[in-house]
Amino acid sequence: MGRPTSFYYSFLVLPAPKRRAILAIFDFCRAVDDSIDLEPDPRRARAQIARWRGEVSRLFSDERPETAQGERIKPVVEMFRLPREAFDALVDGVAMDADPHDFATFAELETYCHGVASAVGLICAEVFGYDDRAMLAYARDLGVALQLTNILRDVAVDLRRGRFYLPAEDLAPFGCRRADFEACLPDNPPRRARSRRELPEPVRAVLGRHAARAREYFARAAAALVPADARRFVAAEIMRAIYWDLLLRIERARFDVFDSVIRVPRPVQAAIAVRTWWRVR
Repeated sequence: MGRPTSFYYSFLVLPAPKRRAILAIFDFCRAVDDSIDLEPDPRRARAQIARWRGEVSRLFSDERPETAQGERIKPVVEMFRLPREAFDALVDGVAMDADPHDFATFAELETYCHGVASAVGLICAEVFGYDDRAMLAYARDLGVALQLTNILRDVAVDLRRGRFYLPAEDLAPFGCRRADFEACLPDNPPRRARSRRELPEPVRAVLGRHAARAREYFARAAAALVPADARRFVAAEIMRAIYWDLLLRIERARFDVFDSVIRVPRPVQAAIAVRTWWRVR
């Protein structure tokens, strides 16, 4: 999932009832994600997954939720008839992080992206509302695009947590291994950006291939956007524009995502939000 600040300006454009619903959804999804992301012990992580599976069941039954996030989202589930299968897919996706492993193929990584990102988009789509079900394809593809961009931005952060998402089938043509990326980590990661360095060409090529995949899914989402439903999805379009800008910044940095985390400054996010709102409205 993306960082909360990346979505801040997207949420501001929503009517108050929908904004509250979307915030409840993101709070719930963030809690599920954080319970695994911040848990280094696989045994405890698996226990957390079981806990959240139970909480999802309670959202769709007469039982009372056990978490604050569940309490807040249950009325939203009922009001907007949110899809149970998307919540199950979210937990399944996050469960893949409970036992970190390297991905062999992009198909495997895409399944992960569908769980941790597209599922959230499909839930939010029911709050936004739509007339054409093609908007569900938009939500799925945009979710993959956002998650692939997150993965690209956070290569170094994830490596330090023992996670690596770039699939082996994308590394092999360039003669790369996970160890080649670990070798790019600075000994003392700086808190602020500093001048970029030249990465080994095979590493840069793999990251470029990954960026090309993200571009492909951004294009697929744009192609799936139904003009008649676009105004309802203005918040998602703002997310798309901000993350597209992030991808361009990573490309301009020649994929050096190791010395600092590349971000879109908040004033730039605000300007992108206004431009996108004006274009869509």
